[in-house]
Amino acid sequence: MTAMNLTQNYSSYTSENHQVWAILYDRQLRNLLGKAIPEFMEGLDKVGFSRDRIPDFNEINQRLKPLTGFEVVAAPGIVDDALFFQLIASKRFPATVWVRRMDQLDYLEEPDMFHDVFGHVPLLTIPVYCEFLAKLSELALTHLDRPDIIDRLTRIYWYTIEFGLFRKPGQQAQIYGAGILSSVGESNLSVSDESVKLDFDVNHILDTVYIKETFQSQYFCIHSFEQLLGSLPAIAEALQQLRTQETLMVTT
Repeated sequence: MTAMNLTQNYSSYTSENHQVWAILYDRQLRNLLGKAIPEFMEGLDKVGFSRDRIPDFNEINQRLKPLTGFEVVAAPGIVDDALFFQLIASKRFPATVWVRRMDQLDYLEEPDMFHDVFGHVPLLTIPVYCEFLAKLSELALTHLDRPDIIDRLTRIYWYTIEFGLFRKPGQQAQIYGAGILSSVGESNLSVSDESVKLDFDVNHILDTVYIKETFQSQYFCIHSFEQLLGSLPAIAEALQQLRTQETLMVTT
């Protein structure tokens, strides 16, 4: 981890990079009105995001760290599980620094800065959300020797941090997952009557394979971030049971 450059070279961004950011920012901000949770919209202001230019990580961190202790660090691309969870457990969120081209506005095979920064960072202003994120990562670090268990835990991350919905009783679903917040198509589908919305259930999620190539076929809804934080003991117990079952199979 010490060998990786975790700083953003802000001066390297081109005028096209800033223009792409502005187009995506304007488009998605309009699209999310009434769909995203209020805390996300408030978070955009708290971290000082603007359509006019790509966010500077140094400026973000000056605003973000006093709120929740989290900082944003630069990553060249997708990082491996060990580094990813180490960074988040230490309250450093790895964000990609490259920006999609103008001809890639609507589709990318892997996340770029707009997803990582626009989608994730405003939620890092929410203390209870950050506590869940850090503790989930701490839990992951105890299972790094078991890729099969990490795969299961990643499903929790996927269906909450990336593609989670927020739904209070009797109210319409709203978006908090970064993968939805940064996608025009998915943000429209997820809260529509066309999507399957299920109540948050740890064991159901652990048994549900997620989709990378297309929109999700189903979404899991929480009613509060306290519910998410309170699910950690059940997640830890379920993962330990998976480890124990495998041990018993080997010894019998």
